[in-house]
Amino acid sequence: IRGLLIIHLVNPFRVPAFQHLTNIKNNIFNHASQTPISLSPSQPVDTLTHRLSHLVYYSEYHPPQKIQYERSLESSQCIRNKGTQSTPYIALSQTGENNTAETVNRFKRDEGVAGWFLKDEPTSLSFPQMKAFRDRILQEDTTHMPYLNLLPVYVSPKDLGTTSYREYLKRFVDEVDLGFFSYDNYPIVTDGKGGIILKDGFFTNLEDALAVSRETGVPFWAFALSTAHGPYPVASREMLRLEMFSNLAYGAQGLQYFTYWNPGNGGVWNFHTAPISLDGARTHVYYLVKELNEEIHLLTPVFLGAEVMDVSHFGSVLPPGTHRPATLPAPISQLECEGKGMLISHLKNGKHTYCMVLNTDINHTQTLKMTLAASIKRILPGQSWRKIKKGISSFQLAPGDYVLLQLS
Repeated sequence: IRGLLIIHLVNPFRVPAFQHLTNIKNNIFNHASQTPISLSPSQPVDTLTHRLSHLVYYSEYHPPQKIQYERSLESSQCIRNKGTQSTPYIALSQTGENNTAETVNRFKRDEGVAGWFLKDEPTSLSFPQMKAFRDRILQEDTTHMPYLNLLPVYVSPKDLGTTSYREYLKRFVDEVDLGFFSYDNYPIVTDGKGGIILKDGFFTNLEDALAVSRETGVPFWAFALSTAHGPYPVASREMLRLEMFSNLAYGAQGLQYFTYWNPGNGGVWNFHTAPISLDGARTHVYYLVKELNEEIHLLTPVFLGAEVMDVSHFGSVLPPGTHRPATLPAPISQLECEGKGMLISHLKNGKHTYCMVLNTDINHTQTLKMTLAASIKRILPGQSWRKIKKGISSFQLAPGDYVLLQLS
C-alpha cells in the first residue's frame, strides 16, 4: 500500500528532539527563500519549488526488502526520464513494532530519505505506541523527521477514544510530540445529482486545528485532495484553491496533496485522475497543482510563519463551528457579499499585517463589496501590488479566489 503527497509551504518548526540540529530545516524543510532544488526538465516534479516536493509513503506493512525493491524501480524511472535526483521518500519499519532499527539504519543515509512514517490516521489508543515508535527511530536517527497524519473531525469522539475532536488533537501534540500535527480532511464530494458540495466539517476541523495550534504553539499541516476516488470528484482549479487558501487562512504551515501519483485504480476506492497517472504521464490535474504551487510560493512572505489574529465568516450562511466578525481590521469599515458566504482572515507576519477575503462557496462566483476608510495595498501573485482607493470597491471572486490586502 503506497500513497504520495506534496508538501509545498512548510514552516521551520519546533521539533523538541531535534533542537540541537541545524540541518533539520536545511535538509528537510527547505525555506522558500533559499535556492530551490535543481531538477531535470523531464522530471515530473520539475515545477515544484521545495526540496521536500513530494514524498513516497511506504506502508508499515512493507519490510525493508520491499522498500529496497521499489526504490530500485524508482531509480530506473528516474534514469529513464533523464532525471538527476531520486524521489524524496518516507520509509518505516515493517509493522511499527519490529525491524525499526534495521530499516532506519538501512535507509537513513539514502539522499532521498525525507523522514520516517509512523502510522496513518491513528486513534488516541495508539498514541503510546506511536511515542515509543518515535523514540526507537530517534535512537537511530535524529536527522530525519518522524511523520504521522491524524484523522479528520468526522470521526466520532467515541471512536477517537476522547471526549472531543479537539482533545484528540491536543493529546497527540502532548503525548506523541512531533513538533507539528497533520490531519486530512477532504471536504468536497459529489451530491449524487451531478453536482458537488462542501461538507460542513471542513471549517470545524480548521477551527479546532487553529485552536490547538494557538494553545500549544505547535503548527499544523493540512491537505487538499488531488486524486479522485469514491465519492470524491476529479480535482478542479476551484476545489484545490478553496481547500489550500482556506488552510492558509487558518494558519496552516504545511500544505499537502493526496496524492501525487495514482496509488492504484482497483478496489473499492477506484483511484483515478491523479496529477501523475499509473503510466507516469502528467494529467491536467498536474498543471492545476503546478499553477497553484507557484502562486502560493510567491505569497510565502505573507503566509510562512504568519500569526492568525482572527478568522471569521460572513454572508447568508455561516459554516458550523465558525463565527461572524466582531470587528473588522482597519481601514476596512464594511464587507458585504452577494451570495452564500465568504471567509475573512486577519494575519500578522513580522512588522506587517494582512487581510484575506476568500470565496468559500464551491459552486458560485460571488461579488464582494468592500468599504475602506483609507487607501490600501492589494497584494497580487508575483509579489506585486495595486492601490485600492478609499471608498467602496467591488470584486468578482470565483470559488477559491481571494482579495489579499496589506493593512500595515
